[in-house]
Amino acid sequence: LVCGTFFFVSSHGGARPPEIHSETMVKFLKANKVVVLLQGRYAGRKAVIVKNYDDGTNGRQYGHALVCGINNYPRKVTKKMPIKKQEKRSKVKAFVKLVNYNHLMPTRYTLDVDLKSEVTPDCLENATKKKAALKESKKLLEERFKTGKNRWFFTKLRF
Repeated sequence: LVCGTFFFVSSHGGARPPEIHSETMVKFLKANKVVVLLQGRYAGRKAVIVKNYDDGTNGRQYGHALVCGINNYPRKVTKKMPIKKQEKRSKVKAFVKLVNYNHLMPTRYTLDVDLKSEVTPDCLENATKKKAALKESKKLLEERFKTGKNRWFFTKLRF
């Protein structure tokens, strides 16, 4: 203890102040990362980052991401159900939204679905473009659900 502050003892035995690292933080909120929304209308819903803006934009001067997620999750399907009922229960409703990083919780999962071509930042400005983007993303997500991959993404969070 020197003047009320702690010093680390280095390997060579001398006392010195802790080193300040000038490295940048690792960017883990990347495209295709599965996140859980924490605030707002879609709180508790799972989504995929389509495009991230770490430094913000003119309209939103904070870190945010364009996400595409599931509003209505597919329901449980069994083999003994009629095919029509299975199809109806396998439906997904998607949403597209720009979300502040503070309202996202990253997960360890990734979802390798190519949503970049359908869901673009300018689709949020125009209602008809947004509708088309939602339709396309719904189709892609339902396709992925039917393959049976990424089961966790298509299950509702129980909380």
